[in-house]
Amino acid sequence: MQSYKKSEPGTKNKKTKVTMVSAFKNIIWPRRNLVFIGLVLIVFSRLSSLVLPWKTKVLLDEVIPNKNFDELYNLLFLVAGAILIQAVTSFLLTKILSVQAQFLISELRAQVQKKVLSLPISFFDNAKSGALVSRIMNDVEGVRNLIGTGLVQLVGGTITAVISLILLIKISLSMTLFVLVPVGIFGVVALKAFAYIRPIFKVRGKINAEVNGRLTETLAGVRVIKAFNAEAQENLVFEKGVDLLFQNVKKSLTATSLMTSTSTFLLGIASTGIMGIGGYKIMIGELTTGDFLSFTLLLGFMIAPIVQMSNIGSQLTEALAGLDRTEELMNMQAEDEDENRDIALESLKGDLEFKDVSFAYEEDKDVLHNISFTAPSGSVVALVGSSGSGKSTIAGLSATFLNPKSGCITIDKQDLSKVQLSSFRKHLGVVLQDEFLFEGSIRENILFPRPNATETQLKEAVAAAYVNEFTDRFENGLDTMIGERGVKLSGGQRQRIAIARAILADPKIIILDEATSNLDTESEVLIQKSLAQLTKNRTTIVIAHRLSTIRKADQILVIEGGQIAERGTHDELIAAEGRYFDLYTYQGKI
Repeated sequence: MQSYKKSEPGTKNKKTKVTMVSAFKNIIWPRRNLVFIGLVLIVFSRLSSLVLPWKTKVLLDEVIPNKNFDELYNLLFLVAGAILIQAVTSFLLTKILSVQAQFLISELRAQVQKKVLSLPISFFDNAKSGALVSRIMNDVEGVRNLIGTGLVQLVGGTITAVISLILLIKISLSMTLFVLVPVGIFGVVALKAFAYIRPIFKVRGKINAEVNGRLTETLAGVRVIKAFNAEAQENLVFEKGVDLLFQNVKKSLTATSLMTSTSTFLLGIASTGIMGIGGYKIMIGELTTGDFLSFTLLLGFMIAPIVQMSNIGSQLTEALAGLDRTEELMNMQAEDEDENRDIALESLKGDLEFKDVSFAYEEDKDVLHNISFTAPSGSVVALVGSSGSGKSTIAGLSATFLNPKSGCITIDKQDLSKVQLSSFRKHLGVVLQDEFLFEGSIRENILFPRPNATETQLKEAVAAAYVNEFTDRFENGLDTMIGERGVKLSGGQRQRIAIARAILADPKIIILDEATSNLDTESEVLIQKSLAQLTKNRTTIVIAHRLSTIRKADQILVIEGGQIAERGTHDELIAAEGRYFDLYTYQGKI
C-alpha cells in the first residue's frame, strides 16, 4: 500500500506534521482514477444545481411577461432534468468516494496494526494496550474526509462558488464587490481558527487514547477492583479523563462557533447591503426583478460553501491531526528493519552462548553485569535466584525481546544481533509465568503457533502436556470456550495449555519463565513427567522458584544482583553448600 514511507533505520519517534500536499501525494494521488471520476460527478452535480437560479431570470423577465407557455414547459423540463442529475450524481458520489474512503480506513488500520506488531517489546512496555487500540482504530477515521465527504464539499463548494461568482459579476459588478469584502474578512478569520484548532485535535487523539487505555485496564482488572472495593476510585479516574476530553472539545467548539458566528454576522451584513443596493438599482431601472432574484439565489450558492468552511475545515483539520499521530507510529523503526540484521537462519541446531553480556532498562542502571554461559544444543539451563536478580532479563535476551547493552549473544556461533528476528523466532517457543490465552476454544489456543497442524500432532501435544487430563471431563473437550484470557480455567489448566502450545510449535529453543509457578502439586507432578519430552533435543532455558523442578537440569546458574554467583549441576551446588544450597534447604523446610 502506498500510504506511508518507511522510516530510516535508527528512526525512533520522529515528530511529523502531515500537510495537505503530503496527504494529497500519499493518499489521494494513488487513488487518482476514482477521485477523478468523483470530481467529474461533482462538476456535473454543481453545474446542474445552478440551472434553477440561472433560469429564474428567464422565467421572470421573459417567459412570464410574454406568456410563453411552450418556453415555460421547456424551462420546467430543463430544471427537472437538472434535479434528476443532482440526485443521480449524489448517489454515485456516495457509492464511489464514501465507500472508497471507508475501504481506505480499513486498509490504513490494517497497515498501522501491522506496523505496531513489528515494533520491539520495549515499545509495548511503555504503552497501554487500550491506547494503542485507540490509535489504530480512531486516528485514521478522519481519512474519510480527505477522500469522501470533506473532499466532495471542498471541491464541489469551490466549483459552485467560482461559477456563482462569475455569474454574479455578470449581473452586477458593484454588488459583487460589496459582497467580497465581508467574505474576505471571514476567510482570514477562518484560517486563523484552523491553525488554532489543529493542535487541539492532535491533543484530543492523545487524551482519547489514554482514556480508552485506562478503561481497557479497568475492565480487564474488574476482579481486582471489586476485590479491593475500588469501584469509586476507578470511577474518579475515569471521570477525570472524560473531563479532560470535554475541556478539549470545548476549546474546539469555541473556535468553530466563533467562525460560524462571524460568518453569520458578516454575511448577514452583505445580504442587508445587497437588499438596499439591489432595491435602489431596480427603482432607477439599472436592474430587473429577474436579475435581482437571480443574483440573490446565486449569492446563496456562493455563500453556502463559505458558511460550510467551518465544518469542512474542522473535518480536514481533524483528519490531518489524526494522520499526524498515525505518521508518528509509521515512522518508528520496526525491530526487524535494522540493516545490521542480514543473517537469515535456514536451520537451527540450538547452541546458545552469552559472552560478557550487560543490560540496562535505564541508562547507567545495569541490571545484568558481564553474564557469560553456554547452553549447548539439547541442554537444559536453569536460572535461579531471588526476585529482581535478573533471571527474566536473561530469558528476554535469549528470546530477542531485549538487546544487550554490551557483550554478545550467539546462536550456532552467529551473532544474534545480526540475525533476522523472524528467522530465529520461528525456532523459538516461550511459556511465560503469566501465560496469555486468547478468547476462544482450547483447541484454537493450542493450534495458535501452527494452525495447519494435523489432528494427530494436536493430540500428541495435548497428551504430552496432560491437557487431556482435564479436557476429557469437559462436555465439549478441546472445543470448550475458555473466556477472555482463559478466565474460565484454573491457573494450572491455563499453564498446561500454554505448554501444549509450545510443544506443538516444535521449537529448537524453548524458554520456560516460571512455567510451573501456577501449578498445584498434582498438576506439577504431571508437568514434570512431560518435561523430559518437552526438552528433548531442544535447548531449554528454565526459570524456576520451585527448585525441585530443576534437579535434572544440565546446568544451574544462580543469579544474584545481575551476576552469576554460582554455576553447576544440582548435586555439585548442593555439595558446595553456597547460595543454591541455602535456597534449596530453605524451600525444603517450607
